[in-house]
Amino acid sequence: MTFRLRSLLGATAIIMASALSAQAQTVLKWAHVYETTEPFHTESVWAAKEIEKRTEGRYKIDVFPASQLGKEADINQGLKLGTVDIIISGSSFAARDSKPIGVTYFPYIFRNPEHLIAYTKSDVFKRLAKGYEDKTGNVITAVSYYGTRHTTSNKPIEKCSDLNGVKMRVPDVPAYLAMPRACGANTTPIAFAEVYLALQNGTVDAQENPLTTIEAKKFFEVQKNIVLTGHIVDHLNTVISKSRWASLSDEDKKIFVDV
Repeated sequence: MTFRLRSLLGATAIIMASALSAQAQTVLKWAHVYETTEPFHTESVWAAKEIEKRTEGRYKIDVFPASQLGKEADINQGLKLGTVDIIISGSSFAARDSKPIGVTYFPYIFRNPEHLIAYTKSDVFKRLAKGYEDKTGNVITAVSYYGTRHTTSNKPIEKCSDLNGVKMRVPDVPAYLAMPRACGANTTPIAFAEVYLALQNGTVDAQENPLTTIEAKKFFEVQKNIVLTGHIVDHLNTVISKSRWASLSDEDKKIFVDV
């Protein structure tokens, strides 16, 4: 009888400890639109595991790639609604809430990646990021070089006027629309996950993205030309929602930012 009682007590203790452990762990959602083969996903998975390790399991982060939780506009909206905790997204989308931060997405602002990286370390960026944070409460914890945006098309493009009348997929934000519209393209916003099919079936005849994305999304399979327009030196922000940031202790905030 004594042995059985001890066994029951031991089992109860294990169950209670497991329950308390599960209760203590907070599960977060990290969303982005990039493919699982791209560094933005693989590095996010690494960061999620590193945060879990450094917080001793208090936070578990599930990463949702390839628009699984919606296109870029949707996941930005998710930050406001609290349906996602962390996203990777461009400043062009942040500019919907704080217009000044979007200026760096307009064509030919930066000479090259080194120029962009210098900007991300500058007081100018700090002021623009604070303006966004003041407006939304969301916090930009990291900035990454995404790539230099180039154009793919089904017809040769040698000069600006060659884009006149071309049906071109471009994200529906002013900074991305500026160059194609200046050249007379017929711009069409299509969800990132649907671009390959749209190019394949002729819904659009051109698109623009960094070469790494062109390769990862296999746009070269359904496009005849890659045109090195280099019109935007692109970057992405890692952003934590207002509600999640407010819930973190100062110690955990430092861990999230450091990772």
